[in-house]
Amino acid sequence: MNTPAHLLVMRFSAMGDVAMTVPVVKQLLQQHPALIVTFVSDAKFSALFDDIPRLTFFGADIHGRYHGFAGLMRLFSQLKKIENITAVADLHDVLRTKLLSFLFKISGKKISVIDKGRKEKRELTRKHNKILKPLRTGFQRYADVFTALGYPVDLSIKQERVKLPVNAVVEQLLSNSHQTKIGIAPFGRHKEKTYPIDEMEKVIAALSAKDNTVFLFGGSNERTQFETWQKAYPNIINMAGRLSFKEELMLISHLDLMISMDSGNMHLAALYGVPVVSVWGATHPFAGFYGFGQDAFNAVQAELYCRPCSVFGNKPCYRGDWACMNMISPLWIIDKADV
Repeated sequence: MNTPAHLLVMRFSAMGDVAMTVPVVKQLLQQHPALIVTFVSDAKFSALFDDIPRLTFFGADIHGRYHGFAGLMRLFSQLKKIENITAVADLHDVLRTKLLSFLFKISGKKISVIDKGRKEKRELTRKHNKILKPLRTGFQRYADVFTALGYPVDLSIKQERVKLPVNAVVEQLLSNSHQTKIGIAPFGRHKEKTYPIDEMEKVIAALSAKDNTVFLFGGSNERTQFETWQKAYPNIINMAGRLSFKEELMLISHLDLMISMDSGNMHLAALYGVPVVSVWGATHPFAGFYGFGQDAFNAVQAELYCRPCSVFGNKPCYRGDWACMNMISPLWIIDKADV
């Protein structure tokens, strides 16, 4: 009996970037039933890959045991012990994965590396003479890596609506099942990707006044703001710091709608076919990071000559007025969220 092909796939970075690999890897394995995958990423993202047939998740603590050059050598030593690796897919193309890929290459493994399209992204985001056009999506770029290894992936298959099984904690949160369940993740990693808080409060007030349950998603540093809104408006549930990552995924999969910035929560909701109303400021869907299978109509954005000014929203607004966010009316978001 022939040994099945076994791909080692690497992607670290932020949650949203790792979440974007999930639908592609799922399609890869569904379309190539003899293939198996070991996926290497930050250990904290393991729940994203639960219950994917023929996939083993290798959690690498790159800030601890596998930090620095010595740590990477230690990581390679562990990875090369995995049996029957036939090829390596580098979905990140940074110094860490470049080194690991090189070590596997000189060990005789076939390597394929993502093309991030850096030149065309610079042309899209530069201050003058922008070339404003949709670029190849991150999902397509991931799929290209597998195609180069001989495993083409068709991404045109419609995204399915999936509701994860829930535990008692999440079941209790969903007890008002007669109400529309809306998640709101109002913060982005950078100011340039965050809708003004006073304006977002208007969105929250309007939606909470209807027959909705509004779940607020964010980190522990946002808990105080969420508590203020929870006290001020009905039907608000503050989720900051309350659930494990796996439980958050359970809850998100049962939402009727997610409202988010260009952030990881957009991608988490998209994994389960949950419609997302996404708010875009300094960044733009044209850069290729729109939610998988999401309706382009649900992107809320202002048309401005300066947009986008960066791919990831990590460059300060050179105008200094954050017009890309400040021009967006709360009604634009509320109207699209009218489920």
